[in-house]
Amino acid sequence: MSRFNVRKVAVLGAGVMGAQIAAHLVNVNVPVVLFDLPNSKEGPKSAIALKAIENLKKLKPAPLGTPELAARIQPANYEEHLDLLKDCDLVIEAIAERMDWKLDLYTRVAPFIAPHAIVASNTSGLSISKLGAVLPEDIKPRFCGIHFFNPPRYMALVELIATPATQPLVLDQLEAFVTTTLGKGVVRAKDTPNFIANRVGIAGMLATIHEASQFGLSVDVVDDLTGKKLGRASSGTFRTADVVGLDTMAHVIKTLQDNLGPEQANDPFYPSYGTPPVLAALIEKGALGQKVGAGFYKKEGKAILRLDPATASYVPAGKTADPLVERILKKPAAERLKLLRESSNPQAQFVWAILRDAFHYVAVHLADIADSAREVDFAMRWGFGMKQGPFELWQDAGWLQVAEWVKADIDAGKALCAAPLPAWVFEGPVAEAGGVHTPAGSWSAAQSTFVPRSNLPVYARQHFPESVLGSGAVDPLKSGTELFKNDEVRVWTLDGEVVIASITAKLHLISPTVTEGLLKALDIAEAGYQGLVIWSPDDVFSAGANLEALMPVFMKHGGKGIAPEEKKLQDMMLRMRYAAVPTVAAVRGIALGGGCELAVHCAQRVVAMESYVGLVEVGVGLLPGGGGLTYIARRAAERAPAGADLLPFLKDGFQAAAMATVGTSALESRKLGYVLDSDIVVPHKDELLFVAISQAKALAAAGWRAPAKALFPVAGRNAKATIQASLVGMRDGGFISKHDFHIASLIADVVTGGDLDAGTLVTEDYLLALERKHFCSLLDHPKTQERIMGMLQTGKPVRN
Repeated sequence: MSRFNVRKVAVLGAGVMGAQIAAHLVNVNVPVVLFDLPNSKEGPKSAIALKAIENLKKLKPAPLGTPELAARIQPANYEEHLDLLKDCDLVIEAIAERMDWKLDLYTRVAPFIAPHAIVASNTSGLSISKLGAVLPEDIKPRFCGIHFFNPPRYMALVELIATPATQPLVLDQLEAFVTTTLGKGVVRAKDTPNFIANRVGIAGMLATIHEASQFGLSVDVVDDLTGKKLGRASSGTFRTADVVGLDTMAHVIKTLQDNLGPEQANDPFYPSYGTPPVLAALIEKGALGQKVGAGFYKKEGKAILRLDPATASYVPAGKTADPLVERILKKPAAERLKLLRESSNPQAQFVWAILRDAFHYVAVHLADIADSAREVDFAMRWGFGMKQGPFELWQDAGWLQVAEWVKADIDAGKALCAAPLPAWVFEGPVAEAGGVHTPAGSWSAAQSTFVPRSNLPVYARQHFPESVLGSGAVDPLKSGTELFKNDEVRVWTLDGEVVIASITAKLHLISPTVTEGLLKALDIAEAGYQGLVIWSPDDVFSAGANLEALMPVFMKHGGKGIAPEEKKLQDMMLRMRYAAVPTVAAVRGIALGGGCELAVHCAQRVVAMESYVGLVEVGVGLLPGGGGLTYIARRAAERAPAGADLLPFLKDGFQAAAMATVGTSALESRKLGYVLDSDIVVPHKDELLFVAISQAKALAAAGWRAPAKALFPVAGRNAKATIQASLVGMRDGGFISKHDFHIASLIADVVTGGDLDAGTLVTEDYLLALERKHFCSLLDHPKTQERIMGMLQTGKPVRN
C-alpha cells in the first residue's frame, strides 16, 4: 500500500468538533486550515474561525498539547480562501448535523478540492452515501465518513464509513493516517444510522433511563452503578449525557427515530427510541447539560445537585450504590451476572436489566451495523470508555448460559422488545466456540464466519495491539526470549538484536530489586546486543521510587541508612546515561519522580503523546534524589552559551521540581525539559515499542558512542540567593508552607551547585552527593515523615 502523505488538512467548520479536530491535528504536527462562514459584522472576515482558535486555549480538558500550538491553525472563510483547499491532502467537513447544509457546502467547495485529496464527513450518524451523492464523479471514490468522538484529542475511537463508491485504497490510506499520525483506534462501520458506537451507546443510554424509571432509581445512584463499578467511564450515564450535551443526545436519538421506523428499517427496538419525557422537559427549559450549567445535574457554589424527575426540581446529590450490589459487581463475570439476575435487590435487578438489554440489542443488530463483533466491542471500549465491550462480557460470563437467561427474559416479556435472539447465538460455530471471539477471528453475522483482524501494513507497527477477550492474544510479558528475570523486572528480546527491560512491580515503582534488574539488563545488552529499551505494556512507565521497600532500613538506621541505597540508584542512572549501547526509555502513561529520572538518563526517549512526566517528590516531602536535580543543572549548562549567566536557563527546571509540575502531555513535558527536541513523540500508544526498538537500532547503526563525562559550570551561590529571595516572598505571602520553603531551598542548593562561585566547574558526582545528602536529611524530618505516611496510607499528598 502506498503511503498517503498528508502535508496539510482543511477542516470545514469551526464549531466545537471542527476546532478540536484541528487542535488535535496540530498536536501531531499536521498543519491545518480551519474554515467557517465569513463574518458579516465589523472585524476580520475570518472572525468566526479566529474566535474558535482563540477559544481552544481556554477549554478544559485542553484540546491543545500546549497553548502555543493554536498559532499553527490558519483561520479561513468560504468567501475569501477556497483556493487554499487546493493545497490540502485531506478535507474534513465538520459542520452542524444538517443534511441540507452539508450538501450545500459540498457543492460550494468541490471545484477547489485537489484531484488527489481525500474528502471525509465528520458526521455522528447521517448517511454517508446520501452526503456523497451530491459530489462530482471524480470526488466520490475519495469520499467517506470519519467520525471522531468528543473530545477528539482524548477519545481513542474514530469510525470510518465507506460509501458504495469509495475506493478501498482510499479507506486503507486514511486508516493508516488516523492510526499512526493521529494515534486513534479505527473501527470500520457500515453506513447505518449513528454507525456503531452511537447506535449501541445511545440505545443503551435510552434503555438505562427506561430501566432506572422502572426500578425507581435516582440519577446519582444510576451513575454510581453504571460508572467504574460496572467497568465503564466514571461519568456513568446521566453525567455523560450532561457532558455530551442533552441537545446533542436528542439529535442522535432523532436520527434513530427518523431512520429506523416501520417505513424504513423496521427496527424491532424502534419503540424504545422515544425521547424520554425527562430529557424532553430539560431541553424545553434550556437545561442542556454541562455547557449551560444545568441538566441532569446542577452545580450551586460547591454543591452538586441532581434532578428529581418527580418534582422537576434539583435536590442534593451523592447517593451511591447499595453495598450488597457493590460487592456483587466485584465478582467474576459468570458469578456476577448470576447473582444480579437472581437478586431481589432493585439495584441488582436494574443492572442485570441493562446488561440483558445490551446483549439483546447487539446480537439482533450485529449483522446490520458491523463487519464483526470485534468492531462493536472496540467501538464501545474506545468510544464509551468500557473496559469490556458487550460481546466480551457476555462471552466472559459463559456464552450459552447468558444466552438462555436473555431468551427467558424475552419470552417472559421483560426485555425491551420481543425480537428473538438470532439462531447463530445458540447453534453453529459461535455456540461451539463458546462465544464470538476466537483466535481465528471474530464472528461476522453477515458473513456467517469468523473474520480475522485487519492485516494492513500499519498494524505491523503494533507488536502487541489491544485485543478482545477470547482472541488468543499473546501476553507481552510472556513473549519473546527471556534473558533474565527477578521478582520485579523481566529482561527479554523480541528479535535477538535489542534487549527489552520491563518493570513488573506494582505501579512499576523502583526498588532495590528493580535497580538490580535494570543493571542486569544493561550488562546483557552491552555483552552482545544493539541497545536496551525500557518498556512495559500498560499506562505506567514508573510512578517513582518504592519508599515502602526502604522502610525497614529506614526504621533501623534512619536517613543515613538510606544513603547507600540512594547511591546505588544514582549509580544505576549514570550507567544508563553512559552505557556502551544506546538506552531508550519508551514512556507511556505516567513517569513520575524516579520514573522521570530514569527516562531523562536514557540516551533517548520515545514518548506516547498522552503521557504525564514530572519530578513530584515534593509531594512526599522529599527532593528528587535519583539524579533529577543534577540533570536540571547539567541541562542548564549545556543550553547556555559559554560564560553566560546560568540562572535564566535554570529557572524553569528549578520551578518545575520545586512545584512538582507535571507535563500533562509529551508536548508539555518537552517544554519542561523532560522530553528533548531530539526525542520522538508517538501518537499511538501501541506503536511505542516498535518505534523505541527502531530508534535503538538506528542509534547503534549510526555508530553510537556514549557522551563523554565532562565538567560543567554551575550557577553558584548568587543564583541560589536570588532564588531564595523569591522563596521567602512566597513563604511570607502564604503561598507555600514552611516545609515547602525548606525543601525548595534544598532543591535550589543542589541545582545551583551550593556554596560555589558562579561558573565553577563540577562533576555529576559532586551534585549527586548534594542530592543524596539533602534527600537523607529530609527523611529524618518529622514533616516529611508525615507526608510519606499520609501518602502510603491514603494515596494523597499531605500539605503540612
